[in-house]
Amino acid sequence: MTDDKDVLRDVWFGRIPTCFTLYQDEITEREAEPYYLLLPRVSYLTLVTDKVKKHFQKVMRQEDISEIWFEYEGTPLKWHYPIGLLFDLLASSSALPWNITVHFKSFPEKDLLHCPSKDVIEAHFMSCVKEADALKHKSQVINEMQKKDHKQLWMGLQNDRFDQFWAINRKLMEYPAEENGFRYIPFRIYQTTTERPFIQKLFRPVSTDGQLHTLGDLLKEVCPSAVAPEEMWFTWVMPKSDVLMFYLSYC
Repeated sequence: MTDDKDVLRDVWFGRIPTCFTLYQDEITEREAEPYYLLLPRVSYLTLVTDKVKKHFQKVMRQEDISEIWFEYEGTPLKWHYPIGLLFDLLASSSALPWNITVHFKSFPEKDLLHCPSKDVIEAHFMSCVKEADALKHKSQVINEMQKKDHKQLWMGLQNDRFDQFWAINRKLMEYPAEENGFRYIPFRIYQTTTERPFIQKLFRPVSTDGQLHTLGDLLKEVCPSAVAPEEMWFTWVMPKSDVLMFYLSYC
């Protein structure tokens, strides 16, 4: 994977044209114009929406502003899901730009986690990295890194710096050839047809007879009902923390 730098770069720079519109019941002192951004698929909403927040706060009274949150067609958008995953799960069949509604009040406590600062996002991100490395390398790679390496990995994501991020992330993606791959393949399958948020279980990259497993092998084991129908399709979501994320859907 680390040799496919052009592919990695193309995936990293994937963007979703998005239109942010203030919720109609929000109180404003003058008309709130929509705000447009190209959102990076590999980032989090709360990392890239400072401009959105400033844009709408300019037309609002300070006393009417509380924690910002977003929704799409009535569904609150989870800030701890990658932007690309949110779009693919909820809006992949809709026309662009992606229309997101902005809220500054009535925070949906039952649906969303609070995100008071970027430190919370960083903690979530690093937790994902550590989880993946525990599965792949028994946490050896992440534990051997220095604190500055952890910070560089995070700052690369936060600032949308491909080279800064991959200078560190490549260490998490490498494995000794004599070990026939990682200990386990870290993955998550997000489904649109179930209330269960995602499927995640232990899966080795090599079978007991020494054969390399394929994506099809993984799907047959963890989600066998999704493999048989010819109309099944799946969409990959860029793994920021080298945790493989994708979801299944049916046409």
